[in-house]
Amino acid sequence: HVQLVESGGGSVLPGGSLRLSCVVSGSFVRRYCMAWFRQAPGKEREGVAVISTGGGSTYYADSVKGRYTISQDNAQNTLLLRMNSLKPEDTAMYYCAAVDPLLLSPLASAVFSADEYKYWSQGTQVTVS
Repeated sequence: HVQLVESGGGSVLPGGSLRLSCVVSGSFVRRYCMAWFRQAPGKEREGVAVISTGGGSTYYADSVKGRYTISQDNAQNTLLLRMNSLKPEDTAMYYCAAVDPLLLSPLASAVFSADEYKYWSQGTQVTVS
């Protein structure tokens, strides 16, 4: 049974930095396509960063490109998100998610679609103000 346990959220001033961690249990992080999503009040859940199976490629939403870095630590079985130059509009609940790459739609945009992901963390709040 795959579980994702997230930590690292909090409050920070604009321009500050935070790091989120997501520990995978019940399987191996390198087996999955992994992603970070966020959801602000009244808005849809949006994908912000994706790392391909094994960590070979990364993809970012335009809104975070150049400020966020997704990575994975295979030894610790952990997905990471480093967030720099944070803005008030980055305020949201953040979630990590995982999907077996064989189950992903072949569309390039699928990796940013919440409907594609099977496993989810409990979420952690990030507040920038």
